[in-house]
Amino acid sequence: MTVPVPAEATVPVLELRAAALTYPGPPPVEALKPCDLRIERGEYVTVVGPSGSGKSTFLNIAGLLDTPTAGACLLDGHDTGSLKDAERTALRGRRIGFVFQSFHLLPHRSARENVELAMVYGGRVRRAQRAAHAREALERVGLGPRVDALPTRLSGGERQRVAVARALVARPSLLLCDEPTGNLDTATAESVLRLLDELHGDGMTLVVITHDPAVAARARRTITIRDGVLSEQSERAA
Repeated sequence: MTVPVPAEATVPVLELRAAALTYPGPPPVEALKPCDLRIERGEYVTVVGPSGSGKSTFLNIAGLLDTPTAGACLLDGHDTGSLKDAERTALRGRRIGFVFQSFHLLPHRSARENVELAMVYGGRVRRAQRAAHAREALERVGLGPRVDALPTRLSGGERQRVAVARALVARPSLLLCDEPTGNLDTATAESVLRLLDELHGDGMTLVVITHDPAVAARARRTITIRDGVLSEQSERAA
């Protein structure tokens, strides 16, 4: 599957400008302290930190699930804080693909049908075209022969590949992965990570949240979050 180049190709895919999130109290909890971050098109970035460090808050802001209480979050140059809820939801559906530790597949729907549902919610693909798009996405992740299989008949690695296909089918600007190998054994996790490497090689912008140093080391950049403070390691050589 070829990753399209959007009109916003000259602007970062994701940009945080002094973005922060404080949950109201009493007492108020500063879950993410003011931070600046630019993720350029085609980058592969990992985000690490201990439990309770602010990773989930970062995910929610980057994924347009929460709005910063201070500063700004821009996606493809769009200041998401200025959008109405429906506009933000539509932008998220078009521009961000999510992959979670738990696969979140409907057990009584085939792999193809699970992927098709992403297009139903996105509302951008005509019904007659959804099956073809779903098959293309599943073939891209190596599941061409399994398109009609139910999730209960798939291995953990195959289920995660269906989840990746579902995230890819809308051709998003950003693939946002939260502990994508957390439920997988070592060999299966490696196969999923190789798939992410391939997607990055095709030009996809990846942000992977992980607690695993080995997963974090696959990216060119690693962002660390601790006590709500975001910092960055030096970019690694290719």
